Amino acid sequence: MVDQARARRLAKRISQIVAHELEHEIKDPRLAMVTITDARVTGDLREATVFYTVLGSSVDEDPDVTGAAAALASATGVLRSKVGQQTGVRHTPSLAFVLDVVPDEARRMEELLARTRASDEEVARLAAGATPAGEADPYRAPRADDDEA
Repeated sequence: MVDQARARRLAKRISQIVAHELEHEIKDPRLAMVTITDARVTGDLREATVFYTVLGSSVDEDPDVTGAAAALASATGVLRSKVGQQTGVRHTPSLAFVLDVVPDEARRMEELLARTRASDEEVARLAAGATPAGEADPYRAPRADDDEA
């Protein structure tokens, strides 16, 4: 029987442990700008997927995603050991690190919304001074003999 509440609690605890270990224990400089965003555990509590993002050291600099992925791959064993020590579960789940695409997708959606707003403002500006094409009343007026019948 799958206990989803237990899996969610374990996933939350795993994300906390991994984030703490990356910040305080793992001394790899490639992991300095890594942020743990989420963790998911399978129903049988055997596998955990940890989502992370990488920030650049400045606004203009692109993040070192490949370096962070390599550093996380090399630290997986140590992190799994720490998770096993601090969670107390019978079987320590295997850890898989996946780059979180949510921030990039959110940024892309914000750009699309800004472009759409600009387009809507342009259409509203053009429509402000426009007059309807053709007659003012485009509907056919009833004939005089239809009124008498």
